[in-house]
Amino acid sequence: MSGKNETPVLVAALLITAGLLGGGYWWLNQNGGLRLGGITGSAPTTGNPSNPPSPNGSPATGVDGFAQVANVPAGLFNYGGSTTWAPIRTTVDTAMQQAHPGFQLRYTDPIGVPAASGTGIEMLLNNQLSFAQSSRPLKPEERQRAEQQGYSLKEIPVAIEGLAIAVHPDLPISGVTLTQLQDIYLGRITNWSQVGGPNLAIVPISRPAEGGTVEFFVNTVLAGSPLPGTVRNANTTTEALRLVSNTPGAIYYASAPEVVGQCTVKPIAVGRQPDQMVLPYAEPYVPPAACPGQRNQINVEGLRSGDYPLTRRLFVIVRADGQTDQQAGEAYANLVLSGEGQQQLLQAGFVPIR
Repeated sequence: MSGKNETPVLVAALLITAGLLGGGYWWLNQNGGLRLGGITGSAPTTGNPSNPPSPNGSPATGVDGFAQVANVPAGLFNYGGSTTWAPIRTTVDTAMQQAHPGFQLRYTDPIGVPAASGTGIEMLLNNQLSFAQSSRPLKPEERQRAEQQGYSLKEIPVAIEGLAIAVHPDLPISGVTLTQLQDIYLGRITNWSQVGGPNLAIVPISRPAEGGTVEFFVNTVLAGSPLPGTVRNANTTTEALRLVSNTPGAIYYASAPEVVGQCTVKPIAVGRQPDQMVLPYAEPYVPPAACPGQRNQINVEGLRSGDYPLTRRLFVIVRADGQTDQQAGEAYANLVLSGEGQQQLLQAGFVPIR
């Protein structure tokens, strides 16, 4: 009889205990005292809402120093592409590898053709590079080739850069408009006297058409018209600048960091209109006689504001295939986008975008 009377009491006690345990579990879970991520297979959320992913699919870094950038893989990674990136490769890239010694970068030239944005992207598509550096965005046909191979390409913008116009240091010309520049390269203006200069034949110089800089110039300045045969070709910017310094009537265009600080040529102003001339360097002008002790510096504010008319973005091109090379390319972009990377870009003559 006593056993039967105790049964309802035991059942009630068990129900009360279960209720208390369930309520305690609910309270702890709601107040952060219990995390079951390891049991359920989902990790707790740790994302920073103020640091969302970038539109290009690469996470924004939001860190100051190279050493703080996470997910930098160890290994030897080939990279290459645009010659515009040369000042970055010799300064920024060296510093980031010092912060991450296991992240080894090896610049790789193409075989039989000049280095350029297009050849770098081609090498990436041919699995010769881990990632590419470009001074132009991807073309539709490049994206299509990647898709046909079972992956996608993405472009991550990391800096702003300007094109500078170089002439002989003794040429008494202070600047040209975009229209005059177009007419010079298309052969409609052939003498400096036609733009207020001396009676001297103009010798326009360009690099081969495969480069991103040439494509930008053709599309932006020449409105898509191809360079005529009257334009003299130089294989590299070094060769072209040497030609300008030895040819009184020469003119050449290249990445501003490759031109502005040179001692043997003179960068000139460019304007959308005659009354809108903007210099690619910060005043006061440093004459060749004072160089190399002093050098002209990039007009950062003119490029950042857009007042200077010849500006573009630089990109890291990444093959999105889930492999280690993708991790390397994204890590490289994040290193360049870190506070330290952007500051070093500025010192190298480029304009930070963050």
